[in-house]
Amino acid sequence: MATRFRKSRRQRGSRFCGWGQIGQHRQSGSRGGTGGAGKHKHFWIRTVIEEPDHFGHDSTKSMRQNRLIRWINLRDLSDLAARFGSTDEHGKQKLDLRSIGYDKLLGGGTLQKPIVVQVAKVSATAKQKIELAGGEIVLNEEIGSKQ
Repeated sequence: MATRFRKSRRQRGSRFCGWGQIGQHRQSGSRGGTGGAGKHKHFWIRTVIEEPDHFGHDSTKSMRQNRLIRWINLRDLSDLAARFGSTDEHGKQKLDLRSIGYDKLLGGGTLQKPIVVQVAKVSATAKQKIELAGGEIVLNEEIGSKQ
């Protein structure tokens, strides 16, 4: 079909190009809203058929699955040991990070003095640096198995 015979050419100059009066076939009012609009109203049957699990949540899963994990680096251990630590019978400083509120020990920085650290989780570099300084790592799982 030649371009000059197309309907769009014939409707040039008419205000609405065959779409009725006053703004029909404009924004999104002619199709019930944009995006997910109307899923609880006029598009409900479409929602039930296409996305039956769209609303609500799975009652078997907790709403808060991720626990906040607090961590600390090696460079901060000497300050904490001075404030919260104690000494054992061999003269080494002992520090319980779990009682202070830390869950994991990371290997950033260096350690000057030997410290016996009690913690739930430890990175490989932190463990290596503490043992290199003459300290020791005691994981909380090991404490529970000894008692």
